[in-house]
Amino acid sequence: MDLIAEVVGFVGFSLVSVASIVAVMNPASTVAVYTALTEGMGWSERHKVIRTSMKIALIVLVFFALTGQLIFSIFNITVPAFQIAGGILLISVATGMLGTKSETYSAENLENVAVVPLAFPLSCGPGTITTVILLASGPEGITGLVAVFLGIVVALGISYVGMIYGPRIFSLIGEGGLRVVPKLMAIIVLAIAIQFIINGIAAAMPQLLANLDLTGLV
Repeated sequence: MDLIAEVVGFVGFSLVSVASIVAVMNPASTVAVYTALTEGMGWSERHKVIRTSMKIALIVLVFFALTGQLIFSIFNITVPAFQIAGGILLISVATGMLGTKSETYSAENLENVAVVPLAFPLSCGPGTITTVILLASGPEGITGLVAVFLGIVVALGISYVGMIYGPRIFSLIGEGGLRVVPKLMAIIVLAIAIQFIINGIAAAMPQLLANLDLTGLV
């Protein structure tokens, strides 16, 4: 009975981990941004971007799953700080997408595209890192950590498959549509960036207010 209960608990926590990480990571947005940024690149170049971004995202997420809380404690980093930093980084990405893509994200800058924005902050942004840390810090122990690794692999697997076949789907839109997609995605990415910053500031406000000597303002 104990073994059955452990198996049921592991399966249940695995489902929660997979659903949580996939929902927060939102592979669909990663695929859309990837398709817009790599328009005009050859298959080998696109595949290099996919491999690099997924490899970096996997390493970062596994690293934070194992040591996230320790790193946050050592450097006194807060989750709101991560959210604000990710939002600022996304703003610069959105600005680049609104410019001339062939100059901002040319074939010579493949590693830049893979790292920013595909790996961070889209695939392993503040929300995903925080989710991974919170799930890994639960009372489930080793089995919980395995479940978190499973969630990471599934979410990145969805992103990987989506980026492989995404351009074919977007090709159905036509040349005129492809010219609109990058600009539309830039607006969406910019909105996500602003939301990151708003969430970070809102989460940090209680701490900021607690540190203020309000009596001195009266």
